[in-house]
Amino acid sequence: MKIVTLPSGERVPACGQGTWYMGDDRAIRAEEIATLRLGLDLGLTLIDTAEMYGDGRAEQLVAEAIAGRRDEVFLVSKVLPTHAARHGTAAACEKSLKRLKTDRIDLYLLHWRGNVPFAETLEALMALQSAGKIRHYGVSNLDLADMRELWPVAGGAAVATNQLLYNLARRGIEWDLLPWLRERRVPVMAYSPLEQARLLRNAKLAAFAKRHGMTPAQAALAWLLASDDVIVIPKCARRERLKENLGALDHALSAAQLAELDRLFPPPTGPRPLEML
Repeated sequence: MKIVTLPSGERVPACGQGTWYMGDDRAIRAEEIATLRLGLDLGLTLIDTAEMYGDGRAEQLVAEAIAGRRDEVFLVSKVLPTHAARHGTAAACEKSLKRLKTDRIDLYLLHWRGNVPFAETLEALMALQSAGKIRHYGVSNLDLADMRELWPVAGGAAVATNQLLYNLARRGIEWDLLPWLRERRVPVMAYSPLEQARLLRNAKLAAFAKRHGMTPAQAALAWLLASDDVIVIPKCARRERLKENLGALDHALSAAQLAELDRLFPPPTGPRPLEML
């Protein structure tokens, strides 16, 4: 498994498992759990979830999937900005811990920016870290202006990641935010790397994948995995699709293939507003 090094020096899988929209349908719950467990078997030991996902149902699903295997997992969850005040963050974390049936979260993220000052949220995150409730903390969906404001605040320079919408069709962060993060060795965690499956129906990507002996999903994921500081968290609810996604690791893209994808999905030529889903 390819790895990415966090600012702390801890090494995590470059390819993990997302859980957005999982845990909502009882009819497929068993398959979702089996898929997450297979992912662990195959080295996808980073699992990303959030209190927002299904109002906690995704966290409950993850708890069932990792039962008896907690120490294998690098567990990521998120606090909603409406809960990100000093006491609200602590309360939200306790609820997530209860749903996840664990005593600690490995990486706890502010889901997006709200009205609570960064200083207050960071104070709460650092307190949770000191108490052993979380091991690392970070942010999600923060643009360059947000990061510049956050960084000098006490605890701001200790963020472990910025989780962002990043895929072949959403390359805006490459203009300014990604270089800024790279200068500070803060990895990106790329959510919706397949654009919620829309990229799988993209004719240009399908043709590229066919020419190079891979599936569209593998091509899209391999493009992200070509970077040493990007963690990819595709959501997958079926074991067969999980195996397909994992095949991206067998398709290290050449410089010529990366250049071809740049022509098909051009990088930004100027600053763009941060995109979110």
